[in-house]
Amino acid sequence: MRPIREIIIHCSATIEGKDFNAEDIDRWHRQRGWSGIGYHYVIPLNGAIEFGRPLDKIGAHCKGRNQGSIGICYIGGVDEDMNAKDTRTPQQKESLKQLVDSLKTAFGADIKVFGHNQFSRKACPSFDVGAEFPND
Repeated sequence: MRPIREIIIHCSATIEGKDFNAEDIDRWHRQRGWSGIGYHYVIPLNGAIEFGRPLDKIGAHCKGRNQGSIGICYIGGVDEDMNAKDTRTPQQKESLKQLVDSLKTAFGADIKVFGHNQFSRKACPSFDVGAEFPND
């Protein structure tokens, strides 16, 4: 297994309430010419935790940070006018917390959690990751 130092949280930048899944994102990424989905996990509106790219494979989700990170994407992140908005359902919030906790257990409690916007000019993931997952 490759060394993991970071978890980077993303949103799919899809309109609030429109349900998509890991299969959809895989298709979108392949249409862009990528080898497949760039995220390791996807959390659709119902809170299911879906597998994307295998954890032993380097992700394609955050330029310059993929080597030692795991990418998690929740479905949503924008309102109907495509403005950034935390659109997470209660189920998505709970699943995201559980997933981050389990990854910290598996890879070490010192693993850091960031939002994509901390490394990019994007609003993604449309909520304050540092407030929700502080890196002590």
